[in-house]
Amino acid sequence: MQTRSMLVDSHCHLDLPELAGNLNQILDSMQLADVGCAVCIGVTLEDFPRLLSIAETCPRVFATVGVHPENTGVQEPTVDDLVTLAGHPRVIGIGETGLDYYWHKDAPEWQRDRFRTHIRAARAAGKPLVVHNRDATADTLRVLKEEDAGEVGGVLHCFTETWEVAQAALDLGFHISISGIVTFKNAQLVKDVARRVPLDRLLVETDAPYLAPVPFRGKLNQPAYVRKVAEEIARLREVSCEEIARATTDNFFRLFQAAQTVN
Repeated sequence: MQTRSMLVDSHCHLDLPELAGNLNQILDSMQLADVGCAVCIGVTLEDFPRLLSIAETCPRVFATVGVHPENTGVQEPTVDDLVTLAGHPRVIGIGETGLDYYWHKDAPEWQRDRFRTHIRAARAAGKPLVVHNRDATADTLRVLKEEDAGEVGGVLHCFTETWEVAQAALDLGFHISISGIVTFKNAQLVKDVARRVPLDRLLVETDAPYLAPVPFRGKLNQPAYVRKVAEEIARLREVSCEEIARATTDNFFRLFQAAQTVN
């Protein structure tokens, strides 16, 4: 019997209560869907021990460390904090970091400073960035360029911008990650980018428990559903899902090189 190529969910939040309480079943579903591993993304330093514990006990789960730009009233990271925590062998990247002017419309300078801290930590640690951008494209690209983020690269996760923005990110040395939004009927910008991103710079993700793809839209998302993302990208590009799976998995391990040593 022919087996399907393995996929990687490059961005999820398995430590959140909606998923953590059912982790064994979620891991079983990943195996059934041939999703070989998933990355549990850090959003605060306070919660980092919780997600690191998952990565330490589940061989198919990796972690990142960072403070999400939406989060206020939490411990502010320093470069030394992030570099130290990123030294753990199960921590493969720095983030989720970036800018979010949707929730912080006044574009506070502290948010940009926090972003710069993460980029400097990524360069010091030699691990790639996981970048969040919402309504802040110009500043996101500007700060990445000013801080020489291309030295370590990374991924613009859950990409929803235009092809021109994707090109600018690619020019900076970044990958583009496509989420379940690509399966939504009205997501024409995302579909266009999914068709056009060079195959060697493409990643796939769920952002679980959020943004479940069709036919699960509106329900709780999980890493197993990343196959629906890959299937839609394959349909848009008129190639096999196996080709998308092989390429995005290869891209993941080439970008997140720390994952190769412990996988």
